[in-house]
Amino acid sequence: MTQTRDDINARRHGVVGMTRDSVAAEVPGTVTALRRPPVRQSVVVRSDRQHTFDTFVRTIGVWWPVTPFSAGQEQVRDVTFGRRPGGRVYETWQDGTELDWGAVLRWEPPECFAMTWNMTSLATEVELTFAELGPVLTRVAVEHRGWERLTDEQLAEDCALPGGYLGGSYTKGWARILGCLAAALGGSE
Repeated sequence: MTQTRDDINARRHGVVGMTRDSVAAEVPGTVTALRRPPVRQSVVVRSDRQHTFDTFVRTIGVWWPVTPFSAGQEQVRDVTFGRRPGGRVYETWQDGTELDWGAVLRWEPPECFAMTWNMTSLATEVELTFAELGPVLTRVAVEHRGWERLTDEQLAEDCALPGGYLGGSYTKGWARILGCLAAALGGSE
């Protein structure tokens, strides 16, 4: 059974059949929020670019800190990364439930990939780049963007960490996630 975060939130709030976009489109005089800056984090690892990229996408279910950075947390059995444009990125729970994290938008191994991020109230976008700094030195950078689509209330909602976007939770979260990747690769510079 595949569910998205919107499916779960819609059932939780009793808003089945309508999206937030369709509700906003019906409100006359709706003003688009000012652009909000993307969340950016990076880490330099002692690993070549190809190995770093492969470790990220092929073994994400091993090194990604599913507690607290997943919907199922301790129920998560695996995380799967569809390695192609349109590929699904999703978690699988012990009971077989699958929950989509997003879909691959751009796939350019070993330089970068971009994907939708469905773990926010409305989908945002995450891009990771892998820059070769030397034979065994790679900078992994994440840019999490698309925050302008969310309302102030949605931006203040807690994610895996308290405080939401407005409280710096995503900045801290991505730093922790990249730290776990660095640890899986043998440490950071």
